Amino acid sequence: MQKIQSTTVLAIQHNGQIAIGADGQATMGNTVAKSNVRKIRKLKDGKVVVGFAGSTADAFSLMEKFEEKLAAFSGSVERAAIELAKDWRTDRYLRRLEAMMIAISKTDLFIISGTGDVLKPDNDIASIGSGSMYAQSAALALKKHAPHLTARQMVEEALHIAADICIYTNHNLIIEEIV
Repeated sequence: MQKIQSTTVLAIQHNGQIAIGADGQATMGNTVAKSNVRKIRKLKDGKVVVGFAGSTADAFSLMEKFEEKLAAFSGSVERAAIELAKDWRTDRYLRRLEAMMIAISKTDLFIISGTGDVLKPDNDIASIGSGSMYAQSAALALKKHAPHLTARQMVEEALHIAADICIYTNHNLIIEEIV
């Protein structure tokens, strides 16, 4: 999978709940360009939520393509993700896009990358971006040692831990749940 150095996006499925969150920092090289970017978007009237890391313009292009695929495949997140990944690898324009996405619905959790990966992650935790391994490690610990927390609380705490460590991640969080 490609390494996106720009943000942290984390999604967790836990006890029948699902939440996704991201920080708000946008960087240009090693400089903070903006601190309140919204990297989480609701699709299909809030039934699907995506989070992105990488180039903002590229991510919006991918989101539009993903939304088209959702419409074409009756809202099936899995099928839309697979078809997007196929196009992403084979289309000359899409192949140059530098971004990654996490897509969630009430029952689905996928990481989608430009290398053709559509991953349903282990432990019901998906993370992308430069702070992803910090957030994922924190989320794993929270699931194991604090199972009483909600999915939203776990996402929030894990992202704050990542923001304390990763210079490309800040504490301006946007978190969405699908209920």
